[in-house]
This record gives sequence, structure tokens and C-alpha cells, in this order.
Amino acid sequence: MIVQLAALLVLCSAAAAPAQADNTLTLAESQAGWKLLFDGKTTKGWHNFRAKGVGPGWVVENGVLTSVNPDTAGDIVTDEKFEWFELVLDYRLTRGGNSGILIRVSDRGERTWHSGPEIQIYDDHGEPGAQKTGFLYQLYSSPVDSTKPPGQWNRMRILVSPQKCLTEINGVKYYEYRYGSYDFWQRVKKSKFSEYRNFGRTRRGSIGIQGDHGVVSFKNIKIRPIGRED
Repeated sequence: MIVQLAALLVLCSAAAAPAQADNTLTLAESQAGWKLLFDGKTTKGWHNFRAKGVGPGWVVENGVLTSVNPDTAGDIVTDEKFEWFELVLDYRLTRGGNSGILIRVSDRGERTWHSGPEIQIYDDHGEPGAQKTGFLYQLYSSPVDSTKPPGQWNRMRILVSPQKCLTEINGVKYYEYRYGSYDFWQRVKKSKFSEYRNFGRTRRGSIGIQGDHGVVSFKNIKIRPIGRED
């Protein structure tokens, strides 16, 4: 009886606890070294690739960052650069929407993807050979699909560490690899990226968001820099 009462009290306490607000850090996250890349109010900390400021196609409304007009949005990248890190974010696609998260982007090259590998975000239609959401574009794919339908929020987690790299969608791991390994470079050689000499070679680069392919929304963009010893 006492055990049952204690369990009931825990459940009631959890139900009464307020949900964490969007675009905020808990005390535990702050203590663990997490930082916000999006404050929920502005595009502070971001700029269009090889440009100043952020294009009018990107809009912040109700705590959500959205590429409302791909023609005037363009790819955006963080002002700060990172080597090893853990990145989490929530994304929401429109039907047929297409975007991506790029890692270690440098200013060399005409496009963000000339240097930074891209984790795909795409509402594909099952077409053969489609680079599906979560795939490391043309490099690592996965047989699993844990994405939610267009219009619903999904959580993406990207780990890029000295020991291993991986991508998760809604808590499900898609693949694991080692950045800069022999296998990694063999896959690059077989991809369209082989013709770009700076691809994958940036030691410290920006986090990028592709904004010229469709209407896609983001929130709760958080990063935890990782040291080589972690």
C-alpha cells in the first residue's frame, strides 16, 4: 500500500510539473555544456552563407524559425564554428519539403555542401534512390524510418565526436561511422562530392541549414561542444 501510494505521488508530481519551454535550456543542460543556437526570437548567431545578415525568406514567429520563401532564404550558417559536438533540434516539414543540416561548413566553395556533409531532411515520395531524412547525403543511409508525417515535429540528434559519429531521428539510430576514416573517404570518392577538394576536410566549421529547397521549420536548436578527451 505504501509503495503504491509513493508511486501515485510520483505520477501526480510528474503530471503537475510544467513542460520545458521551447528554445530554453534546463539547469542540467547548462551544467553539461549545452548552448542554444536559436533563441526563439531572432536569427542572432546566424548569417547567410558567404554573406552578411539573414535573408528575408527566413522568418522567426512564435518561437519557430522557418524558411518561408526558398527564393529569398538561402542557406544559413552559424557565426560560431565547431569541431566535435552533439547537436539536437526539432524540425517540421511541409509536404514535399526539403532541407538539410550541414556540418563543418567552411567559406571555401560556392555552396555550403561543397565543404560540409549534409544530413538530409526530406519528405520524399518513395522514389527510387531518394536520399531520405536522416541520411548523410550520398555517404551513409539506413533501412529504418522513424520520421513522423509532414506537419508534425521530429527530433534530430547528430553526434560528431572523435570516437564515433551518428544520426538519430526521434530516438532511433540510423547509422554510425567515424569521421575521416578510410571507409568515410572511400564513400566520398564514390559520391558527387569527390570533385570538391574541400569537402569533409574542414577541421572546425559552421553548422548550416539548407533554406533554398522548400518550407521547413526549426526550433530547440542546441549544441554541446565536445573535446577530444570526451
